[in-house]
Amino acid sequence: MVDIIQNKRDGKTLTKAEIQFFVEGYTAGKIPDYQVSALLMAIYFNSMTESERANLTMAMLHSGDRLDLSSIPGIKVDKHSTGGVGDKTSLPLAPIVAALGIPVPMISGRGLGHTGGTLDKLEAIPGFKVEISEADFKKQVTDIGLAIIGATGNIAPADKKIYALRDVTATVDSIPLIASSIMSKKIASGTDALVLDVKTGAGAFMKEESSAVDLANALVGIGKQVGMDCMAIISDMNQPLGNAVGNALEIKETIDILKGQGPADITELVKRLACQMAVLGHKAATIADAQAMVDQVITDGTALAKFKAMVVAQGGNGDVVNQPEIMPQAKYKIELPAKQNGLVAKMAADEVGIASMLLGGGRQSKDDKIDYAVGIQLHKKIGDQVAEGESLLTIYSNTQNVDKIKSLLYDNIEINHQAQPVQLIRKIIQ
Repeated sequence: MVDIIQNKRDGKTLTKAEIQFFVEGYTAGKIPDYQVSALLMAIYFNSMTESERANLTMAMLHSGDRLDLSSIPGIKVDKHSTGGVGDKTSLPLAPIVAALGIPVPMISGRGLGHTGGTLDKLEAIPGFKVEISEADFKKQVTDIGLAIIGATGNIAPADKKIYALRDVTATVDSIPLIASSIMSKKIASGTDALVLDVKTGAGAFMKEESSAVDLANALVGIGKQVGMDCMAIISDMNQPLGNAVGNALEIKETIDILKGQGPADITELVKRLACQMAVLGHKAATIADAQAMVDQVITDGTALAKFKAMVVAQGGNGDVVNQPEIMPQAKYKIELPAKQNGLVAKMAADEVGIASMLLGGGRQSKDDKIDYAVGIQLHKKIGDQVAEGESLLTIYSNTQNVDKIKSLLYDNIEINHQAQPVQLIRKIIQ
């Protein structure tokens, strides 16, 4: 292990055998934290080649279970987002793609921080179960074309151990380590193709677009190295995505999108991701062909029917598609009026997310219980005209005292005489 640390410290390329040695040894408890910490810091400073990244990904993947989805007919396509505020794209996206006849086996996570994760949002639907057996998962994807569940089995245990160490050694924001962490879990999930949504901006992990592009290239590069069909979209996360931030609110917005009545920005992103998935799933030859197909399954209600079928299959109340009020409802709806006339020039996504978390819509620690009812509904976005006294947003709360949250929101929403237009989709990486 000392030789491996020294090689990476000196900028050398680690061999496949060296990477396997350290991953297997650390997972088995044979290599101590302090040596792996030294190696992670050496990787942080000296980065990794494409082959090293692919070898690290595969070593972490092989440290645990790998789902075999070969019994499900067709090209299985998944999507991964690097996360953000109001980012409920998986929820309308999976049913749209399934309605095109592409199987979507989606293994998602819970949220820690800004807002709930995909699983937390789904659990706002009465009865919805995110923990189902591997056999039921495969059967559901075969029968109705999609399932969104929590991780089954022991997926990439090496990644869990290494990530916990990165978290306490200031090595989280290393592109090779982020990329191999994401891809080890995605490849272990057994899908054939993957579309990545890499966020950039105030509410994203990658604040600078250049860093987001580097990460997207690393992710796609690993996918190609290991034979997975893969592409990425770089999208904006300077303001919340869509108008809803909060679990039940985001499920309602998901239903609106599937009815063709969703906010313009998230609808645009969901449709673009769906088109890319249609091409990777060999259902459309071009993005233009895919666009007509995606529009059709929204217009004719097929996509909404797929969402309802998934909800019912996973124990949830399917009436939610026409009666979203059956989900938990907040006691109080408190408006945030604009203090002046002008254009919304800034709406910091991360701080809006923190406001939702402080209401109870996200977790400050992993043991926190989420309040599904609370959150924030935006009425204005960057570039919108607003008059003094007009509501910028509604705070959904189960307590009347939200003065601190109002102050936080006022501090992070700027009204000015001009506003820079938001470019939602920045780049495509293939």
